[in-house]
Amino acid sequence: MSRAAAMAAVAAAVLVCATALGVVGAEVVDEFGGGASFIFGDSLVDAGNNNYIPTLSRANMTPNGIDFAATGGAPTGRFTNGRTIADIIGEMLGQADYSPPFLAPNTSGGAILNGVNYASGGGGILNGTGKVFVNRIGMDLQVDYFNVTRRQLDALLGKEKAREFLRKKAIFSITVGSNDFLNNYLMPVLSTGTRIRQSPDAFVDDLIFHLRDQLTRLHTLDARKFVVANVGPLGCIPYQKTINRVGEDECVKLPNQLAAQYNARLRELIVELNGNLPGARFCLANVYDLVMELITNYPNYGFETASVACCGNGGSYDGLVPCGPTTSLCDDRDKHVFWDPYHPSEAANVLLAKYIVDGDTKYISPINLRKLYSL
Repeated sequence: MSRAAAMAAVAAAVLVCATALGVVGAEVVDEFGGGASFIFGDSLVDAGNNNYIPTLSRANMTPNGIDFAATGGAPTGRFTNGRTIADIIGEMLGQADYSPPFLAPNTSGGAILNGVNYASGGGGILNGTGKVFVNRIGMDLQVDYFNVTRRQLDALLGKEKAREFLRKKAIFSITVGSNDFLNNYLMPVLSTGTRIRQSPDAFVDDLIFHLRDQLTRLHTLDARKFVVANVGPLGCIPYQKTINRVGEDECVKLPNQLAAQYNARLRELIVELNGNLPGARFCLANVYDLVMELITNYPNYGFETASVACCGNGGSYDGLVPCGPTTSLCDDRDKHVFWDPYHPSEAANVLLAKYIVDGDTKYISPINLRKLYSL
């Protein structure tokens, strides 16, 4: 699906009715009740958008979602056994319901006042990232999709109320970048050309250039409160440990070095945007150090392993075959840091969310999400 074709299809399908829903929506804003989360990113926070596109990156099959209480354990397209970190953060901040996937047919009218989820498994900052999956929704298209929602909010609430709603009540969360390394730069079949053309420095420069543009575009559409996650320790996920055959207490060096290099530049970008974009407040979620803390000290958090995937097959860490109906499944899902070869378990997501919402500046800076939300 090209970006132009996707936008044309969405634009043709969007019909907004601003009758009684507009009255209800205005009351919600006036009462300043639960907040709204507009979620951008990849499979770490995808709530089911990939169910609606022809892609090889899917999680709408068992046993994914086996612990997702809202559906009684039925899969939703989330790449974990239960809630994503974005789901949990929304709950902690008083959001009335989970942000629905943008591409779901019922994501319209009053449903968008909880926020909307645009994330897509396999998506990245760069449009070329994740092409091994055939289709995915990259960040450029996700911002285009938010522009559609922005027009819906204007019709639903009126322009002034919509602007007030977004600037005061909405948090924009961006969890992206991992696929730009795992399914682009570090993937030999796809990245040979990229790695020949670009040094790591040049590739990271490219990522930061595009992300700056994407975040600035969101700001022009009245986004003001942002939380941007850095890239986690990619060399420690079961997939990387399996294909590189490292020991249980080891991580693969190159992916972690690239993640650290990107994260340093991302920190500089956050400072820059906080200084340059009027009224914007950007917070940086230090996911890299948070996940490293869980991996290094996993027994202290009640886990039994930080190396072996709960759901998967292949190699010492069950890290080769993605989770699905034919893969093995552990019995003690809350004892595993990793649900599958790539993604954290719900138990790990709960801990990560707590630090991001209420933690100190080691893991979320310059302020935590609860303080950001209250501004």
